[in-house]
Amino acid sequence: MGDKMNAVTDEEFATTVLKSDKPVLVDFWAEWCGPCRQVSPILEELAGEHGDKMTFLKMNVDENPVTPSNYRVTGIPTINVYVNGELAKSIVGAKPKAALLKELADFTS
Repeated sequence: MGDKMNAVTDEEFATTVLKSDKPVLVDFWAEWCGPCRQVSPILEELAGEHGDKMTFLKMNVDENPVTPSNYRVTGIPTINVYVNGELAKSIVGAKPKAALLKELADFTS
């Protein structure tokens, strides 16, 4: 894991994510998840390129079961984007960078 994406916990989720004044991407992942490891460096790159427009965070679903359950995260990786406290986009599964950029274009341009 690189250091462009901070971890967020169940306890911090409401204040860090839902009360943010800019869009927040949350990568729901786990240590044992192969596809999560594939998508992680791509998200780190995107955080470096678009971190001024949106906040990039990651949440370990094994250590923080409440938030994934609240948002019905059943498969990982799941990448959710929250805007003004609402879930604006959900991307399930590992995708290449070009596909992620296309999915996130509304928030990064």
